[in-house]
Amino acid sequence: MPFANKPTTKTLASLANVSLTPFWLDDKKKPASAPVLTDQISTDLLVIGGGYSGLWTALQAREANPARDVVLIEAGASANAASGRNGGFVAASLTHGFENGKARWPGQMSELTALGHSNLQGIADAVRHYQIECDFMMSGELTVATEPYQVEILRAASVRAEPYGEKLTWMDAGQVQQQVHSPTYLGALFNPIGAMVNPARLAWGLRRACLETGVRIFENTPATGIRDAGNELLTNTPYGSIRARRIALGTNAFQPLIKRLSHYVVPVYDYVLMTEALTASQREAIGWNNRQGIADAANQFHYYRTTADGRILWGGYDAIYYQNNGVGPQFDVSWKSFGKLAEHFFQTFPQLEGLSFTHAWGGAIDTCSRFSPFWGTACAGKLAYSLGFTGLGVGATRFGAQVMLDLLDGVSSQRTSLKMVQTKPMPFPPEPVRSAVINLTRGSLDRADQNLGNRNFWLRTLDAFGLGFDS
Repeated sequence: MPFANKPTTKTLASLANVSLTPFWLDDKKKPASAPVLTDQISTDLLVIGGGYSGLWTALQAREANPARDVVLIEAGASANAASGRNGGFVAASLTHGFENGKARWPGQMSELTALGHSNLQGIADAVRHYQIECDFMMSGELTVATEPYQVEILRAASVRAEPYGEKLTWMDAGQVQQQVHSPTYLGALFNPIGAMVNPARLAWGLRRACLETGVRIFENTPATGIRDAGNELLTNTPYGSIRARRIALGTNAFQPLIKRLSHYVVPVYDYVLMTEALTASQREAIGWNNRQGIADAANQFHYYRTTADGRILWGGYDAIYYQNNGVGPQFDVSWKSFGKLAEHFFQTFPQLEGLSFTHAWGGAIDTCSRFSPFWGTACAGKLAYSLGFTGLGVGATRFGAQVMLDLLDGVSSQRTSLKMVQTKPMPFPPEPVRSAVINLTRGSLDRADQNLGNRNFWLRTLDAFGLGFDS
């Protein structure tokens, strides 16, 4: 049966003492802020954005060329935005899943799969090399069927993916119940190539690695504008300025400094709950000893995982677009979404009745119409950008950073030869049409989930053009 969206009184009681601080950021190990830029400086490479995109770009730039001077500026504090608010799923996929990649770039899907696996290994190597304590573990991920029509879809996916290098294992209801106990599970697809991580600590660890390798970092230093100054680009900040030979732009869901990019990306808000630590008997009641990441196979899907201290993170389902590309702290809280998520949690794990949630929060995801990142340059090749990760940025941003550096250095590589890199998604229409189209799509996806996955004319039309909306 589809999930019920109206929370019961008993469910609402589980949110009675919730903190509206993101769990990952509610951490005594959060580093002190870097200084604000209050001077006029010059650099070889300026990185704008202190999330995963920016941190991976700065770190890999220094690793590739220790003589290159690199400066990174961040409008707030590193990891305070999407990099510290996500579920901590480190997917190997660069294409938002195998099916999305195969539909768009079938001739290069084997190559994209191999590059994704290599990228994930690169993240693991960096965590080990820089001794980043972030609960990184190669747990793999389960995609569970909670409706009968989803069973055959997932079972067939394992067969379709194998020739392209994806080793996905189908589990029937009995097999998946041996792994995790939920009455809603009818089967699952297991992908062993995937990891879980404490996302904020990963970002903070990358930040420390950047500093150790010589990157100059300035926080609470927003870029207020970029101007082409011939051989250099001039970036202004509230109290200073930076002259840079090259700029890498990693602003993701926030308003891009290159105006035309706002046509390609919309910020979508996703909401998350974190439970209190489970008791030994509660852990026994659900199993889940291998700590796999889990997501269900619906259009409006949930994602969930366990933490090092025995909690359950539970998020997803709603993907909310606020008119005029709305972004800001006023959107970080949605009591309606929190209540809905809590109700879905107890439908999935009724044996955990009485458990309380300690944290609830939201955050913006940079979504594009093809669900996967895109790249490009501006200012005669002196600026590169990577945007549109659509929820899988924890892993894919490292690869995105490599592509940006290739583009800035004028390097012809295996990465830059990919059709995925050489093309862009279809832009979103302007407002007010943008809001109308997105809300029509969200409503259609919800109706499909309530109707055995049957997609209406609108969704079939979007499918025909390779378009869509996701988180």
